[in-house]
Amino acid sequence: MPGSRTRLSKVIPPLFCGTATFTSQYNLDPFALPTTQIVHRALQSGIRGFDTSPYYGPAEELLGRALDTAEIREQYARTDYFLATKVGRIASQKFDYSPAWVRFSIEKSLERLKTEYIDLVYCHDVEFVTPQEVLAAVTELRKIRNQTGTVRYIGISGYPLHVLCELAEMIFRETGEPLDAVMSYANFTLQNTTLARGLGVFHDAQVDVVLNASPLGMGLLRQNGVPVGAQGDFHPAPNGLREACRQAADFCDEHETTLEAMAIRFALEIWLQIGRLCGSTAEMGRPAMKIKGSNRLGVSVIGVSTVDELEQTMKVWQEIVDEFNGARAWQNHTFFTPHSYMENGLSRFSTQGLYQSVRKIFGRWIDVGWPSPGPEFTTGYNKSAPAFQQTLSDDDVFVDQGSDDSSEGQDEAEEAQATNTPRWLLG
Repeated sequence: MPGSRTRLSKVIPPLFCGTATFTSQYNLDPFALPTTQIVHRALQSGIRGFDTSPYYGPAEELLGRALDTAEIREQYARTDYFLATKVGRIASQKFDYSPAWVRFSIEKSLERLKTEYIDLVYCHDVEFVTPQEVLAAVTELRKIRNQTGTVRYIGISGYPLHVLCELAEMIFRETGEPLDAVMSYANFTLQNTTLARGLGVFHDAQVDVVLNASPLGMGLLRQNGVPVGAQGDFHPAPNGLREACRQAADFCDEHETTLEAMAIRFALEIWLQIGRLCGSTAEMGRPAMKIKGSNRLGVSVIGVSTVDELEQTMKVWQEIVDEFNGARAWQNHTFFTPHSYMENGLSRFSTQGLYQSVRKIFGRWIDVGWPSPGPEFTTGYNKSAPAFQQTLSDDDVFVDQGSDDSSEGQDEAEEAQATNTPRWLLG
């Protein structure tokens, strides 16, 4: 029964290695990637969570193979790591949330991952189907959980923040049981911090854990631009946002860093603190950190294609841990907003004002996303976004605080920020 289960927040690790990069979306040949070495190195580096999906092509199979090697089986028990996968999305334009498909999908995932149970299962990209379909899939997953135990925890994932918030509220209202987890991707990055504005809604809907995935915005925040795999340029970002990212990358180059280094540091460091409202208290994979007022840590999902990318990311992670533990200011003070972190953070990106400079370059593209589903889809959740989730075209104007545009635009940005402040930040 749900009431007798250990809460997800007590068992979920604070950092996941995602496998969306193990696909032809991000790479020319996913089978040529050093996926086994990446998984092994992730475990050696202290990562204890892995996120995947049947939609990610061969990702489940590649992850399962890696975890089934003799080296891993000899060093790690199944209870030493945490597996998350998804149901419902089959292909780019094919979805099936029916109870029969949910059960079939779980059986196939168990086979591919070579495991007897899956710790966490999400309904994948919920904005592409109706709320009734999501509710039916969640209900079926809970039946599987209660009947077989092959699924331990249940959540939803997707992109539009308003859809995730409204579905979390609806599921709690209709079933009396809250979601264990919500995973949002590309909504807490150096360019877009809207996920922070939804935390109060998730908390009120009693969602236990909110995960921030894709700190690089599906590869948008990279020095060399978006990744182009065998499927071509898949990224939905508009041209104006891409150009702003290119200008930000040029700025980073002038300051002897890269856009991805700054973006990863920003997202991991700040979400670790802000995301703790719906974060992890688990010992598994937990770094030794002291944060005043809460033992929760915000949970993040990273994605890499090479061992070097993993090691660079883990170097950033360790720097964050060391600086948290070495600075009395961080142990004795709570910073509530992304803006305050940018001013008071410990990295040179904060102390030299580089975060603020890059966000000034983004200008009107701050907190701007893209439509999901895209215009080619005629079905899906399909509701207008409230204030905290803005999607603008190249012709729309959004002025970031601190920009040099007109005072009228500045006032508009300040008003939007005040309106969008999450309730938990207002006390």
